[in-house]
Amino acid sequence: MIEKALIGGKRYWGWLAVLSVVIILGLLAYLKQFNTGLAITGLSRDVPWGFYIAQFTFLVGVAASAVMVVLPYYLHNFKDFGKMTILGEFLAISSVIMCMLFIFVDMGNPIRIVNVFLHPTPHSLMFWDSVVLMGYLLLNVVISQVTFNSERKGIAPPKWIKPVIVLSIPWAVSIHTVTAFLYSGLAARPFWLTAILAPRFLASAFAAGPAFLVILCLVMKKFANYDVGREPLKKLGVIIAYAMSINIFFVLLELFTALYSDIPEHMHHFEYLFFGLDGNDFLVPFMWTSEILAVVSLVLLLVPKLRQNSTLLGLACVTVIVSLWIDKGMGLVITGFIPSTLGQVVKYVPTLPELMITISIYAIGFLVLTVLYKVAIAVREEIGYK
Repeated sequence: MIEKALIGGKRYWGWLAVLSVVIILGLLAYLKQFNTGLAITGLSRDVPWGFYIAQFTFLVGVAASAVMVVLPYYLHNFKDFGKMTILGEFLAISSVIMCMLFIFVDMGNPIRIVNVFLHPTPHSLMFWDSVVLMGYLLLNVVISQVTFNSERKGIAPPKWIKPVIVLSIPWAVSIHTVTAFLYSGLAARPFWLTAILAPRFLASAFAAGPAFLVILCLVMKKFANYDVGREPLKKLGVIIAYAMSINIFFVLLELFTALYSDIPEHMHHFEYLFFGLDGNDFLVPFMWTSEILAVVSLVLLLVPKLRQNSTLLGLACVTVIVSLWIDKGMGLVITGFIPSTLGQVVKYVPTLPELMITISIYAIGFLVLTVLYKVAIAVREEIGYK
């Protein structure tokens, strides 16, 4: 089926060419990082996790959200998601690939990745995070390959694939839960030391992931003439509305707990986020932008007439993604280290090489996603899928 990706018009090949150029530029930046070390990034002893891990954290949620279309379609026989399910699975595949690449570049020396598996340590959450990510990638590859091949041949999928699909549902929850445990298990970081972090991660994932899928469906309809239908988009809009509402509620719970307790070690992190601390206010404009966009998205999503309008739904999804990308990425990761355990405020700003490598990894993800979607559309046009 991969040969379908070799056929396309000027717009398709132009898009792939742009992505390829971005990837090459990012590769050059990575080679510089490989030779020089992580010193070319904005990371330091006090802030060892930065822009790379922020993207990893956000994209794990996007990958996990595939369960929101897989579960209704395969377990509840919700056929309206028929044309969308394969798109969700392919989005999960490309998202996990990007997650792994961000871990790869963040580790510095690639041999450290190999050591995780050569010298497995079951008490390490990093080991389990690697296991669940690779397992989830494998599950989505197998499920999409088997079900799509069966669909192409016009036959029912083999019976053994149903247990695999069922397994992928809790596995999707596990990849984001373990990621949350990476943070909340660090007792010396009060900003992350909360039992609600894992539920908050899942709520944001089930908002951002489906929002990403809605935008992709709208883009596919406009540029590839692939229409998933209005009903599945309306259902996803409802899912996003509920998930975003729960996510905002969880954030308010965090704010209340930190501010009402009046414990300085907890309050300083939120002061840094929203007002700056000791003259360091790098994240302040980003966080207020995130909160404003969150409110705008909630208004657009909770009013049925607004949500059912495709244009406004697309706008709402964009605001959801940008809001959560800021809040769950830089806002969550960097603030855990500022102030430090010694009470020091250390400045962190991503460098140009960091940004170039990050953009190139996104380009790789979109390249994989474009090829997979091209194959899916071509095959379904071939078999006359309705």
